[in-house]
Amino acid sequence: MSEPDWYEDATIYSFDVKTFDDSDGDGWGDFQGAIDRLGYLDEFGVDAVWIRPFYPSPLRDNGYDVADYYGVDERLGTLADFREFAERAHDRGIRVLTDLVFNHTSVDHEWFRRAREDPESKYHDYYLWTSHLEDAHHRGNIFPEYEDGVWSYDEVAEKHYFHQFYSHQPDLNVANPAVREELYDVLRFWLDQGADGFRIDAAHPMLMPKGHNATTLEDTELEEPIDLFTRMREVVESEQSDAVLLAEADDEPENLDYYFGDGEAFHLQFNFVMNAHLTYAVGVRDAWPLYRAHEILPDIGGVGTWVNFLRNHDEWNLLKLPEEAFEHAREYFGDDAGDSWIFERGHRLRLADLYDGDPDRIALAHALLFSLPGSVALQSGDEIGMGADLSLPEREAVRTPMQWDDSANGGFSTADPDDCYNPVVDEGEYAYDRVNVADQRENPDSLLSRIRDLSRVRDRCPEIARGDFRIVDAEPKGVWAHRFDRDGEVLLCAHNFAAESREAVFGFDVDSDAAERVVGGGDYRVADGGVTLDLGAHEYVWLRGEKQ
Repeated sequence: MSEPDWYEDATIYSFDVKTFDDSDGDGWGDFQGAIDRLGYLDEFGVDAVWIRPFYPSPLRDNGYDVADYYGVDERLGTLADFREFAERAHDRGIRVLTDLVFNHTSVDHEWFRRAREDPESKYHDYYLWTSHLEDAHHRGNIFPEYEDGVWSYDEVAEKHYFHQFYSHQPDLNVANPAVREELYDVLRFWLDQGADGFRIDAAHPMLMPKGHNATTLEDTELEEPIDLFTRMREVVESEQSDAVLLAEADDEPENLDYYFGDGEAFHLQFNFVMNAHLTYAVGVRDAWPLYRAHEILPDIGGVGTWVNFLRNHDEWNLLKLPEEAFEHAREYFGDDAGDSWIFERGHRLRLADLYDGDPDRIALAHALLFSLPGSVALQSGDEIGMGADLSLPEREAVRTPMQWDDSANGGFSTADPDDCYNPVVDEGEYAYDRVNVADQRENPDSLLSRIRDLSRVRDRCPEIARGDFRIVDAEPKGVWAHRFDRDGEVLLCAHNFAAESREAVFGFDVDSDAAERVVGGGDYRVADGGVTLDLGAHEYVWLRGEKQ
């Protein structure tokens, strides 16, 4: 599968093994169940899967509290099952990206157990401690609703340890070269098991000041902090030439290009700026946030690739919006009881919840997503319009099992519902008997079919990743358009955000006889170097033609 630039326009499908498909009826999804669903992913046309943490864990934070980097949680399968999953995925041309949590471990990890028990152990310096809390570095915790700060007392060590996330997730001391070597070994191990790359969780916090003295990687033998990730790239590429690193780096816009390390660190980076603005724009039926997103994003041409997305398995983070829009989004998209707002930064709602279950707006958002330069990440269940369960704690609201059909537990598991890792959504407009794959799979007008068509069409549009992109100003402003020029061809992508029909006119310097519809509805007329579009409410169309 060697193709070094495969990631530049990939469609990546994200799922949690625990909630995707249960093959043995114990209520927990597993790798054998994921193997059984590879046909669905192949049919969807995905290039890679990103599977969320599946390692042994006490699951106080959905598996992001890792207790062993070298294993598979026995409830999800075995190492052999993972290897089989990777091999079967590769047979279908699907790459496998795993989630690696290197900023912190669980308090149950052997490293931390040995660190707290023996201050003379090498593992003690794998973490960060203080015996003088009043003199130590302090700042806000990433989960301010649940943690008072970044220090917690350990009764065994009789010291405080540093944690940017939950108190059961002590930060690793990445300034310690021995820790960094441990992380490099983990990368090598999973590549050897069949992985093709890694999402590196919390890349931004890994570079933040840590510990008593606010130590950073600038205080180490590394020439600069980004060399932590540069070395990771060297490790993975030496093992597998087309393996990739994907950054979760929710930093300020002006700092985001740093994580690419001038083309020597991360290959890919989640585009949190575009996520906040695009999802908000479709929600409020106004294109202005897209203009702003393009204005504040750094130019990353030649050094890396954005991974654009609409929703993920966390809260919808609004911090990249301007203040007025942030406050508006907090009220506009929130549930009536105010239960969706979390961490003072976002809503624990799925895409369908944000758009009132409107399949046309969900499809429009995906059409925009697939038409942007870079790669695409899809959250499992969004392609059929699954909704959140706000009765579940914190982010678990958006982590319910995949709804495959209208049988018990939505076809996810044959277990008693009480035995499932998370309950399936079984009430309301998003219940599994109303929203599921089976009902939509063969219906050409369903949300699933429309998004599947967009995924397939994108594969036939290499200009999206490799053409020259520019925004096409439009009147009325409720219509957003952009174009790509490549090898004498033009691809024009137009999207109507409005709840009413709109007529829009654009320059379109193509041969009128050769212009063709790529995907989408609406009428169009090409003449005299321009095109007139008649787009219905929340309608989109992509047109292609040879340049005159």
